[in-house]
Amino acid sequence: MAVATAGQNQPAGIDEMTEDQKAIIEMVHQFVDEQILPNAEEYDAEDKFPEPIVEQMKELGLFGVTIPEEYGGMGLDLTTYAMIVEELSRGWISISGVVNTHFIGSYLLMKFGTDEQRDYFLPKMATGEIRAAFSLSEPEVGSDVQGIKSTAVKGDDGSWELNGQKMWVTNGLGSAVVFVLMKTDPKADPPHRGMTCFITEKEPWKDKNEGEFAGLEIPPKIKKMGYKGVESTELVYSGYRCADERVLGGADGVNKGFGQMMDALEVGRVNVAARGVGIAQRALELALKYSQERKTFGKPIAQHQAILFKLADMATKIEAARLLTRKAARMKDAGQRSDLEAGMAKLLASETGKECVEDSFRIHGGYGYSKEYEIERLYRDAPLLLIGEGTSEIQRMVIGKKLLERNKI
Repeated sequence: MAVATAGQNQPAGIDEMTEDQKAIIEMVHQFVDEQILPNAEEYDAEDKFPEPIVEQMKELGLFGVTIPEEYGGMGLDLTTYAMIVEELSRGWISISGVVNTHFIGSYLLMKFGTDEQRDYFLPKMATGEIRAAFSLSEPEVGSDVQGIKSTAVKGDDGSWELNGQKMWVTNGLGSAVVFVLMKTDPKADPPHRGMTCFITEKEPWKDKNEGEFAGLEIPPKIKKMGYKGVESTELVYSGYRCADERVLGGADGVNKGFGQMMDALEVGRVNVAARGVGIAQRALELALKYSQERKTFGKPIAQHQAILFKLADMATKIEAARLLTRKAARMKDAGQRSDLEAGMAKLLASETGKECVEDSFRIHGGYGYSKEYEIERLYRDAPLLLIGEGTSEIQRMVIGKKLLERNKI
């Protein structure tokens, strides 16, 4: 059963979608209905990478959505990308995870990379020939990024030696390039002034790299409650050599990595917000379908006020989260600072995703607990969004601080 998302079949000007955006979203919506939804359960059950789906995504150009046309991409804006992510997440958030860190990597290259770095990586990333990963967290470091312990030391030959352990790296095994934050000046005060982002290359799907990529190992993937199919891994750098020209931004990028990564997280939070809207939308679709089919006391449960109110609240929350997400994306596209709005969008949309999935789960009753019904998978997937790209508590801290900055007396 297809349920129209906000803006579909509405006069121009209400949904503010261009004709090109409508065509792209319609294409992705159809792809999700035909290729992702019928197959997600199988890949989730086996925790298997959805290679055939990813290959089709390459053919559709989804790995190069925001990469400029001169590098072989579509050259679309963040707002359109957020709409695409919402649709992909409506099918399965693991699929959106396959493109999320890849998108962040391309954003870092486009904004901070040298001409040589862009020319070398972006054409291959646009086609999906290589996929990117993005790494901040460590076993003892999550929200407190300034506490990272991994280091990079420049050698006499001009190259850097990377050592340390990274954690929760989406696409950690299948990627060919990882954008990783390392400490390059241990004496920096504050610590964030001594961190650098490195573009580390590796061999995809190989747990122990050798030859020119020696010194990088990927332990067995982390077993998770949900968010299956796409791998989440550790990365262990042990004497990994990184050429000086692979410092993001070149020589000017040394000790600038923290700011670069925080900028990328701003767009990453819009991405996670879109994923929250997508999974909430799917939860609503399932609830609407089930509540009209299931009967109690002689009528469909959708006609009982208790269920009707749940459906009303779900739809209202989703619409609010969608609008806030698109506002944050549009502000970023317009070159405006959107850290406050991105934090708000991520907070509201991730919480909305969790709440709507739980309400849909309740509407399904006992069947919601059965693996025969899709809502059981959504119930395991949704909590990830409360954590990724900063917890809800961190978002509230960011929002509060930015509010005070913008409203000083």
